[in-house]
Amino acid sequence: MIIAIDGPAGAGKSTIAKKLSKQMGYMYLDTGAIYRTITLDLCNRHIDVENKELLAESLSEIDMEYTTDHIFLNGKIVDDEIRTESISQKTSHYSSKSEIRVFAVEMQRNISLNEDIVLEGRDIGTVVFPNADYKFYLTASEEERGKRRYKDMIDKGMDTTLEEIVDSIKKRDFNDKNREIAPLSKADDAIEIDTTSMTIDEVVEKMVNCIKGGVSAL
Repeated sequence: MIIAIDGPAGAGKSTIAKKLSKQMGYMYLDTGAIYRTITLDLCNRHIDVENKELLAESLSEIDMEYTTDHIFLNGKIVDDEIRTESISQKTSHYSSKSEIRVFAVEMQRNISLNEDIVLEGRDIGTVVFPNADYKFYLTASEEERGKRRYKDMIDKGMDTTLEEIVDSIKKRDFNDKNREIAPLSKADDAIEIDTTSMTIDEVVEKMVNCIKGGVSAL
């Protein structure tokens, strides 16, 4: 079974998807982490993403491994490195490149092959798995999403301000929704959940009830 969860930055997708997958006994796939790791690798190697030939060659050389617990780049865990604000901003631009999206989507589909899995991202229900068994679209106000991201970054010891984070989220939303390839959008058959005033457990409970009740995306 494939459960697709889409939505903008800070809507709670990762936390909720992890908890849902654990409750369902399914594998969890954070597709955003894949794009972030690709971005980190290309930045570390100073690859010009506008050079299509060089980009294609560089993507074929990426040594990345995804597990439910960690993501590895060249054998090293990069969970924290891919969550910096710098990588977040660059990922929005890098992920708009068709070569990168094709590479990432193929990886997502290969990981999901023959698995009961929960995937979260921005184009899971619209591009990666348009025939997913269940589709959810999570959203929340910009202010609430900013507070959540700010708390996460402060907890990790990162130096930033709430204003900077909210501004970053607004820019990320604009870029994601207006990119030419696979823009962020709600699938017509997705169940939308506004998480602004909901707890994580409340959101997960609602999703589980939809799944058990057969309220599917199909």
